[in-house]
Amino acid sequence: MNPLRPLTRRQSQLETALLELVLAEGFAHLTVDDLAVRLGCSKRTLYALAPSKEQLVTRTVRLFFRSAAEQVEQATRRSRSPARRLTRYLEEVATALSPASRQFMADVSAFTPAAEIYELNTQLATKRVRELIAEGIGAREFRDVHAFFVAEVVAATMRRIGSGELQQATGLTDAEAYRHLADVAVSALRR
Repeated sequence: MNPLRPLTRRQSQLETALLELVLAEGFAHLTVDDLAVRLGCSKRTLYALAPSKEQLVTRTVRLFFRSAAEQVEQATRRSRSPARRLTRYLEEVATALSPASRQFMADVSAFTPAAEIYELNTQLATKRVRELIAEGIGAREFRDVHAFFVAEVVAATMRRIGSGELQQATGLTDAEAYRHLADVAVSALRR
């Protein structure tokens, strides 16, 4: 698919349906034949989106995380206080990631191109958390702490949430874990 050429309406609908399918069920076990049957289209139609299953999956994973990041940023901008913005950011990460099943996240971890996309998004989230902490310190709403350190602790927890380790250890859903992470981070930072 030519990245400069916009998708047709049918391709956009197909891309959305594909995203919903892989978020719900994962993708490792699905063949292009399976996808075509499940989506009610031909393999040729899928190959018009990407020339291989691996590239189709990579495109879909990238779309998911790009959309999630946009959703998180849009919601975060609506909050005024730095503490509320940090809380909102982490809560919105939970909301944005909630459609992703545990199988999808396991498949992302096991497929190197998808894992790289997840890691890049985690690095961007770490940078954003660091910026939000720095804003809070600048506004004297947060204690003067080492923003890089706190952001790295948050990122490490985000990685454990994404891998399923935290759910396994605590029984918390990803959304619950992100809400607790927001509470802990903001409580630790407040003056």
